[in-house]
Amino acid sequence: MFNFSIFAKPPKPDELVRKWRSSVRSQERQLDRQLRGITTEEAKVKRTIQQLAKKGDLSSCRSLAKELVRSQRQKTRIATSKAQLNSILMELTRQVALLKVAGSLQKSTQVMKSVNQLMRIPQLQHTMMEMSKEMVRAGVIEEMTEDMFESMEDDELEEEAEAEVENVLAQVTDGVLGKAKSVEIGTKPVVVSQKQQQEQQRPLHADAGEESEAESDLDLEDMRARLSALRS
Repeated sequence: MFNFSIFAKPPKPDELVRKWRSSVRSQERQLDRQLRGITTEEAKVKRTIQQLAKKGDLSSCRSLAKELVRSQRQKTRIATSKAQLNSILMELTRQVALLKVAGSLQKSTQVMKSVNQLMRIPQLQHTMMEMSKEMVRAGVIEEMTEDMFESMEDDELEEEAEAEVENVLAQVTDGVLGKAKSVEIGTKPVVVSQKQQQEQQRPLHADAGEESEAESDLDLEDMRARLSALRS
């Protein structure tokens, strides 16, 4: 970031805008990498749930399904953050055009709103706080109060989210587990047929003996930790 000390020559407005745009694009790439990592790990978790369902390990299936629900929520937050970063980029592009006419940067409520929201995202908080300080000094946004800096934490799944867990189980296991009848999961409807409901009533351990010994040694805790790390 630029040095705004009283002994240093203040950066030109166009230099500030170039710096901010570069920083925003860097944050976008970081979110893209995080999104790809979550998607890759989700595929592994889904395969594991399918294996555990055949073995009748309902407890582990539900535990991993909860991780998938949290990951889906994190992916939604990432998409929202990317949209806010793009909004900042568009406004900075507009500022460049105004700079040629007015000769100075203009105050922007849209940038202030987006920066405020992005500072609540843990992995973006430090960069956005530093950028906000520069924008305040440059007159683009107003100084923010401390209560705006609170992080958005991933709370424990509430009771109503149990339905999401059941839907994930129904989707991943093709209706062998879960209680979904006909509900939306993301954009794909899940319909559990009568045959699938009958299969749910069968003893889940029926096919357990068909699984190899290697599959029984799956390190679920390590898988949950990796997925959690990717969300943070």
